[in-house]
Amino acid sequence: MSTSLPDTSAIVDGIRRWIECESPSRDLQALLRMAELIRAEAGDLGLQFQARDLGDGVAPLLHMHNRAPGDTRPGIMILAHYDTVHPVGTLEKNPCRIEGDRLYGPGSYDMKAGTWLALTAAGQLSQPGSSALPIDFVIVPDEEIGSYASRPSIEAFSRNTRYALVCEPARADGGRCVTARKGTGFIYVNTHGRPAHAGVQHQKGRNAIQEMAHQILALQAMTDYELGTTVNVGTIEGGTTPNVVPEHCRITCDFRIPDAKAGEKLREKVEALRSVDPDVAVQAEFILNRPPMPRTDAVIALLERARGYAREAGFSLEEAPMTGGGSDANFTAALGIPTLDGLGADGDGAHTLQEYILVSTLQERLDFWLRMLRSLD
Repeated sequence: MSTSLPDTSAIVDGIRRWIECESPSRDLQALLRMAELIRAEAGDLGLQFQARDLGDGVAPLLHMHNRAPGDTRPGIMILAHYDTVHPVGTLEKNPCRIEGDRLYGPGSYDMKAGTWLALTAAGQLSQPGSSALPIDFVIVPDEEIGSYASRPSIEAFSRNTRYALVCEPARADGGRCVTARKGTGFIYVNTHGRPAHAGVQHQKGRNAIQEMAHQILALQAMTDYELGTTVNVGTIEGGTTPNVVPEHCRITCDFRIPDAKAGEKLREKVEALRSVDPDVAVQAEFILNRPPMPRTDAVIALLERARGYAREAGFSLEEAPMTGGGSDANFTAALGIPTLDGLGADGDGAHTLQEYILVSTLQERLDFWLRMLRSLD
């Protein structure tokens, strides 16, 4: 176990190693290389390590902890992901480099830097009893593509968790943390009409794309900015060639909801969709991927404690307004676990080729993690 926190230069070197190990969500071999790097560093820090199989073709979930044998107390779950949205080769377009106070690189802000900081802090507490509560560090391989494989494990860990702390990046407007997230999901709509020759028997056809146009307008109208619900028709496909009345059309929509009540209201609207042309069938499917993350009294109490640890580390931890983006924090919060998110590195540019973290904030963020993990009870 380390005896002192690394200085800024050592922090940058550690984060750089992670950035330069590219790990896109759907590249199994790249993810396995990243998992091995994490395993090696967790071992050097003295943390207990286990890789959990999530099925064929899926990289493992990584679990590190400082529990003594037989210690089954509800503890602190640190939650992170090691996949990124950037394909292998992005380093050629956005190389890992420092310009002024910015450390650039794919996955730097979302969320390798924040995960590295939390893991390094946890390593200072690797001996059982060195933290007030046992620490379970869970890093998943598929957050950027919905956490479908890892969600059951996250929820299983939640059953023995008192607090959940999530390493997603701090908000770009001053390094704020996240206390509430909208729920996220998808709406799939299919229309099935009747094909016909567009020039010879146009009148015999039933146009699936025309019907879908009506459905698209209805779905877009379900957006309610005042309530906080949004529906976005994101993709459409249909038809075969221009001289055939299209038989099929399919769209995929993204939706965001502020709370469970809004979600049920939206579900009812989607399930009530009916075709305008009675000869064209309409099928709609509503899938809630991530439930809303509510801002509860328990979350506010946890935030106040975190603010105290931040002040001791030398900065002010502010609260961001509800965000429309989802994360694995949605899963823990939905199970009633007091959850703070956006506790990772300060920076900007998530999911872009201008992604960076602020070097000047790294030392105090690391100190903050250590103080919180050591003292939170």
